[in-house]
Amino acid sequence: MDLPSDDEIRALHERFAPDREAFELVWTHCRIIGDIAGQLLTDEDGDLVRAGALLHDIGVYRLAPGESYVRHGLLGHEMLRALDLPEPLARICSHHTGVGISRDDVLRQRLPLPPVDYLAETPEETLVMYADKFHSKTSPPRFNTPSAYAASLARFGPGATARFAALTAQYGLPDLAGPALRYGHAVL
Repeated sequence: MDLPSDDEIRALHERFAPDREAFELVWTHCRIIGDIAGQLLTDEDGDLVRAGALLHDIGVYRLAPGESYVRHGLLGHEMLRALDLPEPLARICSHHTGVGISRDDVLRQRLPLPPVDYLAETPEETLVMYADKFHSKTSPPRFNTPSAYAASLARFGPGATARFAALTAQYGLPDLAGPALRYGHAVL
């Protein structure tokens, strides 16, 4: 599979970011997710995980003012396919939100997405999705402890909390102290 290099991925971020502030926020977050995923990497395709982590949130740049954030993954998938990048890479964008979004979730919650499953299916999709739970682009950006992220899932019901617990059992916990120090973001 022909995957873009880190420099090519950074250039895509610079090309699509509406301004420098958005670029810095999203690019830094994607690098952090790449660092976390790298800590947890086992038998997954490391090159696909790296590229997927660095591109998973590129769709954020395409969100229209007021558009639901839940659409950013689908928008990223569409962007990468329009650039003729591989489908397994594009799927990481559309399959990393929350701990997965099922067709039933889309319908029950009336999410502004086509009614299909957006559940991580491959090891690479799953690892990037899991790593993404440990950092947030909030203002200011922060690292999320497992307990803080699990608590945020409570509003989605016990199924979401159970999926996160299963991911934690599968991958273990990443070191957040090192990246927090390196990037200057608090751990909450």
